[in-house]
Amino acid sequence: MCKLQTVSFVKLAQGFEGQATYESSHRRVQRFFAEFLIERRLLARLIFALLPSKPPYRLSMDRTNWQFGSLDINILMLSVCYKGVAIPLLWKLLPKRGNSNATERQELFDDYIELFGCSSISGFMGDREFIGDEWFGYLILNKVPFYIRLRENMKVRVPGKGEKKVFWLFNHLRVGVHMHYSGLVHLGGNLVYLSAIKTIDKATGKIEFVIIASFNKQDQALINYKERWQIETMFRAMKTSGFNIEDTHLNKLERLSTLISVVSIAFIWAYLAGIDKHEKIVTIKVKKH
Repeated sequence: MCKLQTVSFVKLAQGFEGQATYESSHRRVQRFFAEFLIERRLLARLIFALLPSKPPYRLSMDRTNWQFGSLDINILMLSVCYKGVAIPLLWKLLPKRGNSNATERQELFDDYIELFGCSSISGFMGDREFIGDEWFGYLILNKVPFYIRLRENMKVRVPGKGEKKVFWLFNHLRVGVHMHYSGLVHLGGNLVYLSAIKTIDKATGKIEFVIIASFNKQDQALINYKERWQIETMFRAMKTSGFNIEDTHLNKLERLSTLISVVSIAFIWAYLAGIDKHEKIVTIKVKKH
């Protein structure tokens, strides 16, 4: 996979070293994914042990999805943020289209907490999909610091001002100016801090608000939330800019999970090799973009 930058069985079989025929190598790859199961918790422990920094970590959760024929491949991923790219740690294949629900997120997070403990988390970042009263309550109950973007039209209850759409609290800001709202507000049944910045969408010219709900460290909310983008960098590396995971023709969830496991090992292996080269052999120039 590292050599050929693809998960296509046909191409992987062509990359095998040795005297075996192409047909033999192809059957070998097919048998591996048909018969071999990688225990995901064991794999999570391996990747956690290989992480190039020490805890506590900032975690990011997001989904990636694509369609193969009539099959919707929908992966909910929990990752560790590290210097511009997230590193895959735990995932859940969703047997459906569309967003994850609170139960699915909690199951994934429960696995992390059971394996590594809440003390290894310095923050959790999520986009507008990862909202909801039950989900926020779960994070607060487990004392997980979070920085999650809200939809602009969500309603909050402000002490002394009643119920308002959340953007109303920041509507007076000039473009490019940020603000931390003083005091807690009620978001459903939970109390949160709010921070926001007013921006203009370059594509449409429309005014937008980036509004972040946080559990604590309100003054760092917007800065910390920016790290959420690292999981998008990871997905791009696993897909079109790296291993081309969308090339797979697998259509059984357990085999897809094994494929993601192998790609995750290859991903962190490649990243650690890059760090080693950068630190011990020759400095890798980071381009401006």
